[in-house]
Amino acid sequence: MIQVNDLSISFGDEPVLREINFSLEENKTLSVLGKSGCGKTTLLKSIAGIQTKYSGAVEIDGEQVDHLRPQERGVVYLYQEPLLFPHLNVEQNIGFGLKIRKTDPAVIRQKVDKMIQQLHLEGQEKKMPDQLSGGQKQRVAFGRAFIIHPKVLLLDEPFGSLDSDTRKEMQNLFIEISNTEKITTIFVTHDLKEALLTGDFFGMMHNGKLNIFENRDAFINNADTGVKEELKFWTNLTNKHVKQ
Repeated sequence: MIQVNDLSISFGDEPVLREINFSLEENKTLSVLGKSGCGKTTLLKSIAGIQTKYSGAVEIDGEQVDHLRPQERGVVYLYQEPLLFPHLNVEQNIGFGLKIRKTDPAVIRQKVDKMIQQLHLEGQEKKMPDQLSGGQKQRVAFGRAFIIHPKVLLLDEPFGSLDSDTRKEMQNLFIEISNTEKITTIFVTHDLKEALLTGDFFGMMHNGKLNIFENRDAFINNADTGVKEELKFWTNLTNKHVKQ
């Protein structure tokens, strides 16, 4: 579904992306781990067509899209902030993409009702964005993205501003709906646990370079990802507690 070839970007004399190459098959999620400033967001913006000054090529569903505008690429890009339409209620926000595509109102109603159930937002349909919690707003943003069934979903630290309990709920919700709706996703995060939970495949960015791991075990066993260090910490803490 996604093929990226020799993608490179420099801002002035500073390289931001360095010859990125990877592919991602349909209906799978690539989790990309990396610290702030490593190039994760620039990678997503390039695939989405928001950042256009790059060299290399981006293909989506077999078509080279470098010449296409963001709205023509079949891609939805979600940030940390839900960016809901403040003048539309929950169901109107979720159905917005279908409405501008001139979908039959009866079909919109059916799809929105189904999505509200999947999002566990029953009873919230008529609420305005300023009446929602942070987690509810993010659910609505996800519903608006999923309901148009984009070819590719790009997630840029989508749960970074949520508290830990709400973040866990949203991670599980993402896994549930992405499996149901069969969406191809690139999920970038600086959170190691989140990367492991959400991904089918795994990558790590550092200084503008992307390392794709051949499988989950390779990701876990690589010293740079921090998984072994995290496991060691919890093992030592558990052993210390047992000894006490």
